[in-house]
Amino acid sequence: MKAFFCFSAGMLCTLLVASAQQPVVIDAKEVGRVEKILASDDMAGRRPFTPGIEKAADFIAAEFRKAGLKPVNGSSYFQEFNLERSEFKTVSAIVDGKAADPSTVAVFSSDSMLKVSNLDQYERVSITATDTLYSAVRKYLKSGKNYIVFVDTVHSKLFVNLRRPVREGMGYTSNLIFLLRSGTPSTFDISYKQQISRMALKNVVGILPGKSKQDEQVIFSGHYDHLGIEKPNGQQDSIFNGANDDASGTTAVIMLAHHFAKTRNNERTLVFAAFTAEESGGFGSQYFSSRFDPEKVVAMFNIEMIGTDSKWGKNSAYITGYEKTDMGKILEKNLEGTAFHFHPDPYPDQQLFYRSDNATLAKLGVPAHTISTSKMDSEKFYHTQDDEFETLDMINMAEIIKAIAISSTSIVAGKDTPGRVREY
Repeated sequence: MKAFFCFSAGMLCTLLVASAQQPVVIDAKEVGRVEKILASDDMAGRRPFTPGIEKAADFIAAEFRKAGLKPVNGSSYFQEFNLERSEFKTVSAIVDGKAADPSTVAVFSSDSMLKVSNLDQYERVSITATDTLYSAVRKYLKSGKNYIVFVDTVHSKLFVNLRRPVREGMGYTSNLIFLLRSGTPSTFDISYKQQISRMALKNVVGILPGKSKQDEQVIFSGHYDHLGIEKPNGQQDSIFNGANDDASGTTAVIMLAHHFAKTRNNERTLVFAAFTAEESGGFGSQYFSSRFDPEKVVAMFNIEMIGTDSKWGKNSAYITGYEKTDMGKILEKNLEGTAFHFHPDPYPDQQLFYRSDNATLAKLGVPAHTISTSKMDSEKFYHTQDDEFETLDMINMAEIIKAIAISSTSIVAGKDTPGRVREY
């Protein structure tokens, strides 16, 4: 027996999927409480490396603690890591006995000083005229090996992009030196200096251990960072509150944590994650993904911008990368008999499947999708100072969060296992 109950006042709604299941109750007032705090001026736009994002992290951790989740790191809910910032200083190169133009050298390293010659045990490889430059560069960056890479001069125009004076990222596990030139030199001596600074970041992660399938993990996630404070074009309001982007997704993660911690019907282990630094490059989810074995992650529900109605109106949302796995079909099956509907992503030209925090795990084959309602062709408050609490619909948000809870039921219970990403 399937039924749908919702009182028009909207403050307390219940979705009942089957008589054997506990009803899913999400209080819209509680949704509003959490959302309002995360999107408040007190959080100052939640920009990384500011007091505002620290306040947000503390608040999320407190909610995970209140729900009774297990901390990810001993007694701490913080998954801490460093973002590395490298600033170029000097480079010199002697190639086949002649001084080379410094603009023909690009270096990827976490060392502040690097000296390399043809006598060093660096593997030598080439990027030829017929190779795709960036694809080849990514391949060598992922290898974890030290390389001297000779790049054909046909790539001169793109090569300049490898020489950014300031570079931010997760750091490098190896040293890569790229030399732009025709042919392979016999001898070379290269000296490179840069200033390295490391800036602390943190994800907020709580865990609800599974009963019978603890080694199998289901992730619920959203990013809690935003753009901070800025005052462009004489605007009076300088705070980018990020109520929809993505305090709404983080609110959903918190509410789902409370829900599943109360029902305790998860055979699989549930991981609740609030990512940092999504807006500046997805660094939080990249670090998070490196700490989990993708073979053990059964599914990822990433939640992004659910505070406004979708293009289909209320009681609806879309799933990015819908066609990549059968996860969407499983979610739809669990929602049968309710008023809620999931749809495939209606904005394929926006490449949303590759632009949010699901992407890193999806690339590794995990059925990792983002759930959203954002009208990406007409969301007028997107990345503006007007993305504030008052522009969102808490009642509809509560319905979306309930739908996510119910749609995940069979996956959480260990009854359904979505197929892996077929093609990234």
